[in-house]
Amino acid sequence: MSNNVTLAARHHSAIPRGVSSATTIYPERAQNAEVWDVEGRRYLDFAAGIAVLNVGHRHPRILAAVAAQLERFTHTAFQVLPYESYVELAERLNELAPLDGPAKTIFFTTGSEASENAVKIARAATGRSGVIAFAGAFHGRSVYASALTGKVNPYKAPFGPMSAGVFHAVFPSEETGISVQDSLRALEFIFRADIAPVDVAAIILEPVQGEGGFHIASTEFLQALRAICDKHGIMLIADEVQTGFARTGKMFAIEHSGVKPDLIAMAKSLGGGFPIAAVTGRADIMDAVPPGGLGGTYAGSPVACAASLAVLDVIRDEKLCARANEIGARCVERLSQFAARKDLTPITAIRTQGAMTAFDLVGDPEKNISPADIVARLRHHALEAGLIILSCGAEGQTIRLLAPLTISDAHLDEGLSMLEIALGKAVSA
Repeated sequence: MSNNVTLAARHHSAIPRGVSSATTIYPERAQNAEVWDVEGRRYLDFAAGIAVLNVGHRHPRILAAVAAQLERFTHTAFQVLPYESYVELAERLNELAPLDGPAKTIFFTTGSEASENAVKIARAATGRSGVIAFAGAFHGRSVYASALTGKVNPYKAPFGPMSAGVFHAVFPSEETGISVQDSLRALEFIFRADIAPVDVAAIILEPVQGEGGFHIASTEFLQALRAICDKHGIMLIADEVQTGFARTGKMFAIEHSGVKPDLIAMAKSLGGGFPIAAVTGRADIMDAVPPGGLGGTYAGSPVACAASLAVLDVIRDEKLCARANEIGARCVERLSQFAARKDLTPITAIRTQGAMTAFDLVGDPEKNISPADIVARLRHHALEAGLIILSCGAEGQTIRLLAPLTISDAHLDEGLSMLEIALGKAVSA
């Protein structure tokens, strides 16, 4: 019988090291916020497949929708035989997206495809090629998405020159000490030194940076970007791959600001565990690409579309936007209590938007211990306690909490108590 150790050995032998795993836990089954490994041990999942499982593992309505679709057909390729679920899902997203005017939607398979195709559409609509992104951003691992991503290691360093025409400005956040004005000055410097604004097709950003450390874009900053884009005819792209679908207490994070982007890239939690991505944009922009210029063999799979329609129903019927705010408030309350204690590993910079919650750990320079070392120690002790958590941030200094929005109060409190145990063990390790 397989166990975690034997599976890890097979993993090491069969799979390249370029795809790494955050744990050596191999699941056997899962339900909502709980996971049981192949050895029968139970864990609480505060990673949710990196914000994919906003509706939890194996939500019964998702399973029912997928089972019903499997009885009809599994694949036709929408470009060959279109199907109603693709059309219906596009209609639903067009209604939900916070855009100015009529919208249209196209589906893909991964977040990288969503971000890249949003840029392709912006280029077609503007006739320009340049793109501005931000330091700390994560837009995917394909070649062009890696160019958009604002972090060299591990996403760019081994792969040679990145795609031309992509420029990065600093991203404003209290945690990094970079102000909105600092970031706007960086944009103006790019316009003076690197590319004229009339040659820029799009500015792309995450309303809350994910891999970059859960830094929240302020309303002031988003309004300033909207004004710059309007002034120069630039498309504003919101990458909502990690922030979308109720995670931040709104269906889309950019709704907190009232700013309306031109295009929205989405993926992850849209499919509730089934691979699907989308770009929703203003109809006039989306129609700039001629027939055949967009698509993909598996893009908008009928199985994933069925799952996605059920996801949208669950978010609406179970009021998961409101639930996200409740989860975030409870997490911040407990984390604030942890931060005030002297017997736990020191934590700082507690932040949340809805249930997208994070905090930072600090290193010990005198002992040559980095924040990332402390984070690794904490994650190890959390896993020992039965809690799955993930890190992020430019220096790996941040712990991010991404529990399913369907998690019960009892499991949420239990998971936070496991985190408390881990903070106690990490301080003395």
